[in-house]
Amino acid sequence: MNHSLSAVLRRSFSKPYPTAVRGAGAVVWDEAGRQYLDFSSSAAVNFIGHGEREVVEAMAAQGRELEFVHSSQFVTPVAEEFARELLDFAGAGFRGGAVFFTSGGSEAVESALKLARQYQVEIGQKQRFQVVSRRQSYHGATLGALAVSGNIRRREIYLPMVREFDKVATPYCYRCDYGCRECASRYAAELERVLAANPHAAAFIFEPVSGATLGAAVPPDGYLREVAEICARYGVLLIADEVMTGMGRTGRNFAVDHWGVVPDIMVAAKGLTSGYAPLGAVLAAPRVVQALARGSASFVHGFTYNAHPVCTAAGRAVLKIIQDRKLVAAASCNGAAERALREALEGLRAHPSVGDVRGLGLLRGIEFVSDRQSKAPFPHDRNFSGRVAQKAAERGLSVYPMQGSVDGYSGDHLLIAPPAIISPEQVRWAGEQLHAAIEEAARG
Repeated sequence: MNHSLSAVLRRSFSKPYPTAVRGAGAVVWDEAGRQYLDFSSSAAVNFIGHGEREVVEAMAAQGRELEFVHSSQFVTPVAEEFARELLDFAGAGFRGGAVFFTSGGSEAVESALKLARQYQVEIGQKQRFQVVSRRQSYHGATLGALAVSGNIRRREIYLPMVREFDKVATPYCYRCDYGCRECASRYAAELERVLAANPHAAAFIFEPVSGATLGAAVPPDGYLREVAEICARYGVLLIADEVMTGMGRTGRNFAVDHWGVVPDIMVAAKGLTSGYAPLGAVLAAPRVVQALARGSASFVHGFTYNAHPVCTAAGRAVLKIIQDRKLVAAASCNGAAERALREALEGLRAHPSVGDVRGLGLLRGIEFVSDRQSKAPFPHDRNFSGRVAQKAAERGLSVYPMQGSVDGYSGDHLLIAPPAIISPEQVRWAGEQLHAAIEEAARG
């Protein structure tokens, strides 16, 4: 359908979109009856699979009892119960803490930034207001979240509207700034130099594993532990953005668990409800909550739909499915889904256009290059990743293409993030279709 005929302001005026009408398991159908294997969970959102009646029934049951109350006037049992369950899921470091529910990841990041600032004020550090972040990162679409993001193309036209703070490099092993020589410590040292020179730093925000901007780039061992120690030493809060990596996606409850790091604040969304309802969450460690409780006794922030009863009911139902069906284990290195995915994607390394395959669990990236020896990217205007995605879609496979991994403009990659219920047979079929799609794009 031409966008000019649509009442929906779509994300692209030129791209044709199929009309999705139904989903079941790892498959989505359009109105013409064509099916697509959802190999990226749209945007690393759906972890439990489409069409789970338990979630829909939980939402309907909550809606029949109470559809909405405002969080300035009431609390609800469903939000209280889900918050406790979520804190338990996050581990010992968050037990005794609290959860602030939002309507999605960008709102959750925005809330985390404000929470970090208020914490510093509450403990008498009023001069601290800046949030240090990383280049080649992405934390959301609101202006505050965009300010701490490093995705150049998503930021550039809004730069006159955002406040800029310090940024450091993101570890990126395929194109390591330090030639993979003591790079964990050297990347961490960048942060220490910034914090040592900046008495206004309130927090440092990071993605444990890079999302769409760098395509599942995994940090070198030791990096996150050093970063956590540096932040603690300088009185700076550590904020883990787990919007994409949390809720089992990388084979652990949260990605920081791979390195034994406990942040002060953790942000979740996407897999929180697997897309069944819009929901985000800010998990605050006990000391952060206690600072507010013992100080002003309020959080100076809020949204109309905080802790929406129907959405939190969806979150509870999704978490129950994740735990009952052991889906985190399915996404781990011992899980059938993860093993099948790793094998299928490793098989793509032989293709001359594939420079790197990386990631953890069911969050993987494939970076394309025009020359493997030099790692030279394709010209930006060729949109190689977009062409691969289009060829894959024509074969009934849905993936997530991105550009800009090299310098913000050049560099093509795909993000692969199937739901944990995908079968090994579906993964193998997807690998075959993806190989064929890369071949077609390369020939073109």
